[in-house]
Amino acid sequence: MPENNKLDLKNYCFSLEIDLFGVADIKNIKNEFLIAPKVLAKLDRAVCLGLRISQAALAEIEKVPTRMYFHHYRMVNMFLDQVALRVGSYIQKKGYLSLAIPTSQIIDWEKLSAHASHRKLGVLAGLGWIGRNNLLVNKELGSQFRLVTILTDMPLEPDQPVKEDCGLCRLCVKICPAQAIKEEPATFEHAKCFEKLREFQKQRQVDSYVCGICVNVCRGGRDTSPLSSRTIPILR
Repeated sequence: MPENNKLDLKNYCFSLEIDLFGVADIKNIKNEFLIAPKVLAKLDRAVCLGLRISQAALAEIEKVPTRMYFHHYRMVNMFLDQVALRVGSYIQKKGYLSLAIPTSQIIDWEKLSAHASHRKLGVLAGLGWIGRNNLLVNKELGSQFRLVTILTDMPLEPDQPVKEDCGLCRLCVKICPAQAIKEEPATFEHAKCFEKLREFQKQRQVDSYVCGICVNVCRGGRDTSPLSSRTIPILR
């Protein structure tokens, strides 16, 4: 049964120290993926997993990304990719197909596009909404997490998108060094964001296109109090 499969899979993923779990129905959006159609033919579900980013690593960021944050960012990505492989193997041993989408493998940097949009899949899986910062925003964790996705044909009951948004919060708009973040998510300026990422890389702030400034201030649209004044719970 889809419900039993989902519960078993969710428990397994949380045993691997994952913080967010959701399932998306992808039957109607496969044409948006940069993956061969014949590969996607039978894969109608996406298992979306999230891992919280260290608040301490983020706290070091002020006007520029830091080496510490960059190292932590890479380690989180590596961890998620390893988890995705293990989850994919778990699914295959149950007799189903699986395909892990890399956490951070960008195909087109200027458009910030990958094999599939983890953010859009996260929305469909009920993990959050697309915020003004053009990132997936979770009510509890803000944007302070990374995502990985496993596509599968395992019968799984899909989650539903949440009906929330950033509300009155505009912290990311005020702090964005590229001024790429606007009032509406649809008007986010990808070119300005990418140019600032290249600037940070050229200045040797970090060794890749990483920022983290808007991630550091994201509160999930709930309040504007300092991050240190509250504890962010984990969704399980």
